Amino acid sequence: MSGSGLSPREMWENMKKNSDGLVPAITVDYENGEVLMMAYMNEEAFRLTCETGYMHYYSRSRDTLWKKGETSGHFQKVISASIDCDRDTLLYKIDQTGAACHTGNRSCFYTLLNDWDPARDKEE
Repeated sequence: MSGSGLSPREMWENMKKNSDGLVPAITVDYENGEVLMMAYMNEEAFRLTCETGYMHYYSRSRDTLWKKGETSGHFQKVISASIDCDRDTLLYKIDQTGAACHTGNRSCFYTLLNDWDPARDKEE
């Protein structure tokens, strides 16, 4: 995944992390640009993503590393990866198998703000 000659470790060392030492990773469908999800990566998740070509994330709520699709079968194969101008956010173009969202929706961004009812969030 790296054509720059930098190792995943060198890339990670030069990224700006949040106060928890994590970097946000946005995934979009490589064919149509649809935003599918946003999650966080720690160094291990970033390294494994670079090495395997499949998305890995760090779950803040579970305090653990996870490979997308490991339990659901809804894998995310990396097509390309970019970093933003501030070097603090990653953008992955991916080939999504099945749904990206844990709710079963194709994208995590299925709720329009004008339709949002926070009371229904507790039901999901």
